[in-house]
Amino acid sequence: MDAYDKGSDARRGQDGPGGPDRPDGEADAAETTAPEADGAPEAAGAREAADVPEVAVVPEAAGAAEVAGATEVAGAAEAAGARAAIGAAEAAGAVRPAPPGTAQPSAPRTGVAALSPRYQVGAVVALAVVAVAVCAHIGMVFLHLAPSNTLTKQHGDVVDEWVFPEFEQNWKLFAPNPLQQNVSVQVRAEVSTADGEIRTTGWYDLSAEDGRAIDGNPLPSHTQQNELRRAWDFFVASHDSDDRPVGLRGTLSETYLRRIALLRLDRDGAAGPGGVVERVQYRSRTTNVEPPPWSGEKVSARPTVRELPWWSVSAETRGAKSGQAGQAAREGGAA
Repeated sequence: MDAYDKGSDARRGQDGPGGPDRPDGEADAAETTAPEADGAPEAAGAREAADVPEVAVVPEAAGAAEVAGATEVAGAAEAAGARAAIGAAEAAGAVRPAPPGTAQPSAPRTGVAALSPRYQVGAVVALAVVAVAVCAHIGMVFLHLAPSNTLTKQHGDVVDEWVFPEFEQNWKLFAPNPLQQNVSVQVRAEVSTADGEIRTTGWYDLSAEDGRAIDGNPLPSHTQQNELRRAWDFFVASHDSDDRPVGLRGTLSETYLRRIALLRLDRDGAAGPGGVVERVQYRSRTTNVEPPPWSGEKVSARPTVRELPWWSVSAETRGAKSGQAGQAAREGGAA
């Protein structure tokens, strides 16, 4: 029996167009289907056994291959783009994004929000107290500067206690009229000399001294500009028409003026060698400023003089006397 039996399904060698024992039609069919079966012999044998046309199978496989290939290309492109973006971010110093599902860290809290709830409540209470105090202060100063009204008439003492002396204002909120008078403050003294006699000095024009110190001075001191003027305004506002003090502020203003007088008289050498100031007396000379010609206003050109009683300065000069006595005793001991 021949090895290439016709009954066998094995494929014969290509000895000729149809082989020695095969019909021409079968040989043509084998040659036609041979290239299709090189990659998958079993699949080709199954199709031949079932007589299934190849046209019905090949297009579906080709479409599936195309879809699978497109999907793989798209996935590869997306993966390549993602890797490129991550590489660029890492090259720029950016932080690698956290994996999905990981909680993002919250931004750090600052200010009051960073405090614990207990301290937050304390901070809010402190701010509220400060706000109330500021509003109360502004209201007190407003009432102090405002014209006389119902509140200032009923609670004027409370307003004055809050404002004076630290927050005192020398201008009026609704009456900013400039000063239209020239006020000259003068002082004289009674001095006990070294011989035991009492003599009275002449009048020292303290306002004129301050004016000469300010005139031509680009940077005058605060004392030269305001000390005497404010002290006199303080005295006038706290005394009645008979020069009697009104309350504690009136007495305080007298003490202030006595000390200013002693400082100025000592600077001018009013007591002389070995002399001591015993009493001082103030007076003021007020003259109206002449209005401009176009105003038509008429004012008196006659000055108004206000002369205060004599004030003893023994309490202020007691320390000076003891200091002079001690100095004389030291000089005698040294001799």
